[in-house]
Amino acid sequence: MKQYDAIVIGGGLVGSTIAYGLAREGLKTALIDEGDVAFRASRGNFGLVWVQSKGFGAPHYQRWTRLSSEEWPKLAAELKSRTGIDVGHERPGGVHLCLSEEEFAERRARLEQMREEAGNFGFDYKMLTPGELRDMLPGIGPAVVGASWTHYDGHANSLFLLHALHKGFVERGGTYLPNRTVDYAAAQPNDFRLGSGADEISAPKIVLAAGLGNAKLAPLFGLSAPVRPQRGQILVTERTRRVFEMPTTTVRQTIEGGIMIGDSMEDVGFDTSQRPGVMAAMAERAVRTFPWLAELQIVRAWAALRVMPPDGTPIYDESEKFPGAFTANCHSGVTLAGAHANAFAPMVAAGALDPMMAPFSAERFDVSQAA
Repeated sequence: MKQYDAIVIGGGLVGSTIAYGLAREGLKTALIDEGDVAFRASRGNFGLVWVQSKGFGAPHYQRWTRLSSEEWPKLAAELKSRTGIDVGHERPGGVHLCLSEEEFAERRARLEQMREEAGNFGFDYKMLTPGELRDMLPGIGPAVVGASWTHYDGHANSLFLLHALHKGFVERGGTYLPNRTVDYAAAQPNDFRLGSGADEISAPKIVLAAGLGNAKLAPLFGLSAPVRPQRGQILVTERTRRVFEMPTTTVRQTIEGGIMIGDSMEDVGFDTSQRPGVMAAMAERAVRTFPWLAELQIVRAWAALRVMPPDGTPIYDESEKFPGAFTANCHSGVTLAGAHANAFAPMVAAGALDPMMAPFSAERFDVSQAA
């Protein structure tokens, strides 16, 4: 049986980022990756490093997201230095565009509540007029009545990020086990044994970061991960000249020049098929926002599944029954990469989650616990 200091189950963005952080902490780490047969959210990611929409009614989530945004430049620079891969991270701020006065009023109220909930931690935002937006986003359409803006937001190339994390993990001495599933698992406090293909491995620490697969894996380790799939669809246009660098919630231009259009949210179970009606609605809103987009050809389109907890807020836990077992569940693998590598992984390496993580526990869904 091969022995490690830590095992991470899940080779997508969440698992790879945590595994990279553990390897950087000096732990001999194995990363089990089911591969592209999995419902991998990482391959369908829109690529936003987004703060302004995270943490409504949950200020701990806002703080965690802000922390990740602050850590992102360090992570991107480190990955480029070690692997030579530029993950395309930029932090020019970001806007959420509103196409009606009602949307604008609702957006203002939402962000003002987030500012109040932030308390002394603070939350800076600005509501922009169409005139202000035209200076920031050339070619914006007359249908846009305004927007919210924060300086915390940015974007990155999620595929380059996944490549860099895998490469960096191996270069730091990590063991990558691709195209594997967990065939059996045995859990004891600080003693976890897995069978995966021809390999039998063990470690005193284990992190469950298998996305939607965590729902079935978590109970084996005394944990709970009540996550569900939510389908999102994305359209990509042909490349065009650089028009704007600042991303919006639903439209952004990649460093290669293509325009990404996204943000559909569909509760359809484990269905990754595409729906022309949804794509048409996405395209119609995008063209109302930026009329010049109508001149571009759509060259790619796909659908993928988000990993959604019941309240949309991440779930992080450590097992009371089997100390040494942790779980990480979220739908923001790009946004939270900075926090996962530079904050969560060191907690796992130290053997306990910081008390600041307590509000993220799945215990919040336990009715008796809440009572």
